Amino acid sequence: MNKSLIAIVIVGILVIFGITSYNGMVKGELGVKNSWSKVESAYQRRADLIPNLVSTVKGYANFEKETLIGVIEARAKATQTTIDPSNITPAQIQQYQQAQSGLSSALSRLLVTVEKYPDLKANENFLALQSQLEGTENRIKVERDVFNDTVNAYNSSILTFPRNIIAKLFGFTEKGFFEADKGAEKVPQVSF
Repeated sequence: MNKSLIAIVIVGILVIFGITSYNGMVKGELGVKNSWSKVESAYQRRADLIPNLVSTVKGYANFEKETLIGVIEARAKATQTTIDPSNITPAQIQQYQQAQSGLSSALSRLLVTVEKYPDLKANENFLALQSQLEGTENRIKVERDVFNDTVNAYNSSILTFPRNIIAKLFGFTEKGFFEADKGAEKVPQVSF
């Protein structure tokens, strides 16, 4: 009787461990999805600001049309690139990040070009939009950092022993991180 009681206790502990591990992984996966939705929301805010910025800049007749077209096209590409939050892979993150980097580059070119137009730089609408864009870029960085922290916690929970056995059994897979853009590790060269 002692052996059967011990066996029942061991099986009970394993079942409880399995249930709590599974529930923890489900919560972790939901956390990754929630964090991803916040990343998308921050990027969407930036995309929503761009039409107002383009409209404000268009009012200046001499402004380079090619620069505006580049921003509009980059915005369209960035908003078309989506990720299924239940299956976030490193390749999908990289594709999403490339589309967003293209938009960031187009916006940078636009803001550099604006330097040639003192009237536009002084325009209250433009200044307000520029300030909102700066704030949005900060939000994007914060949300990306939170996303990476959430993914790290989730990945750690499904890859460590013995939870990795339960993760494989129920099909929990590793999620991808946001990484720095290629070339970001290089120090920019400044020459006067």
